Amino acid sequence: MIKTVGSICSGIEAASVAWKPLGAEFEWFSEIADFQSRVLNEKFPNTPNLGDMNHIAEDIKQGKICAPDLICGGTPCQAFSFAGAKKGLEDYRGNLTLKFVEIIEANDEVRLQHGQSRCKVFWENVEGVLTDKTNAFGCLISSLAGLDEAVEMKRWSTSGLIKGPKRNVAWRVLDAKYFGLPQQRRRLYVLAGGKDFSPENILFEGHVGDLAEYPEYGLTFNKEGHTFEIFRAYSDCLYSAYGTKWNGNAAANNGSLFVTQDGRIRRLSPLECERLMGFPDNYTDIKGAKKTNRYQAIGNSWAVPVVEWIGRRLMNANNLSNLFSTPLVNQMIVSVHGEEAQGTVYDFNGEMIQLNNGTIVNTSYIPEESVFRSLEDIVTAQDVPDSIYISPVGCKGILRRSQERKTNINMRLRLVLERISREMDDEEIERRSRVQKRGRLSVNLDEEPIAVGQ
Repeated sequence: MIKTVGSICSGIEAASVAWKPLGAEFEWFSEIADFQSRVLNEKFPNTPNLGDMNHIAEDIKQGKICAPDLICGGTPCQAFSFAGAKKGLEDYRGNLTLKFVEIIEANDEVRLQHGQSRCKVFWENVEGVLTDKTNAFGCLISSLAGLDEAVEMKRWSTSGLIKGPKRNVAWRVLDAKYFGLPQQRRRLYVLAGGKDFSPENILFEGHVGDLAEYPEYGLTFNKEGHTFEIFRAYSDCLYSAYGTKWNGNAAANNGSLFVTQDGRIRRLSPLECERLMGFPDNYTDIKGAKKTNRYQAIGNSWAVPVVEWIGRRLMNANNLSNLFSTPLVNQMIVSVHGEEAQGTVYDFNGEMIQLNNGTIVNTSYIPEESVFRSLEDIVTAQDVPDSIYISPVGCKGILRRSQERKTNINMRLRLVLERISREMDDEEIERRSRVQKRGRLSVNLDEEPIAVGQ
């Protein structure tokens, strides 16, 4: 039975938003970032924020804080993501992954002393950790399983299972696009617990029919008295630097993180980004919040509906079928670790797998029952600051970068960018013409227009 939860690298607490309605009580948070900590203080004033995670293991051992039934965390992903340096465990932030395991060990030490079972473990991260050159993922799951040495793979599968001497560990990549968020956001989810816990029953599902495909949606619509155009029904993955670095990545070419409102093109607002991640409206709109603070905190958080889906299954684990009541087929075994077979690693490769008894199990990034929404559902004319509209100079810059890098750009997006860029040209020609008539400037109107600000 899961009642108490401790949260590591809490951010703005997607876990609390997802799990508190399910009856979970969060005993403590651990967050050091100023803005995120201010959000936690406003939203959850009765839950202490312990700050730096490095002292938590000792605090649990000394009884300063409780040893909860479940510990969740998403240690910094920058060490593994494309947005970061991808230095893995060589990066201090990546090494916090092993500090996370140390906290789990301390928590279980105390729990076992009091006759309690080992805690459940929930860990989320970017898919890039599976290909990290320092084998951070192998170190994490091997340590959790209780293996003496880390299992190594050339490339870790997007779903799998370790039956270890200390804990059982399962993992699966899931895409938020199939959980009611119009955002393609594939993330790695790990569940672990003692030998009496079967995380595979939580993360994987019995397969009963064809998986749903993302439906077609209209890309132009009227809403709240305004005319909108989107360039795809779902967005690319929302990233933490969206508030500052919006014009040099793939989304600037496919347009999935842009929206046209009444003929002007803009980024999604902080409010729309909250909806894109499944948070309540204005969740991060605290006193003194800057747009960049909100974008960064939201983009670094978890997809709430996915976390809720896992949490609901975790809370109802006793009512779920035992998918692997039959022995797993040998072809799935990729490693029997240790001379005395300390543990066994199974590779499911994100596929449908058929067990010896004929049962088909879904380990893919698409759940059995998908929920779909379009960007139309989250777009709003409310609280749209003028500063998030893309200026003619910005539009021209996107087109120029696309040309320089020889990248394809969404044709409908290109037309919008070219139209707004021409407006800049027309305005600049008119301005120069007025100045020339006043005799203040001799100018060739065929010259490249001057960028007059963004």
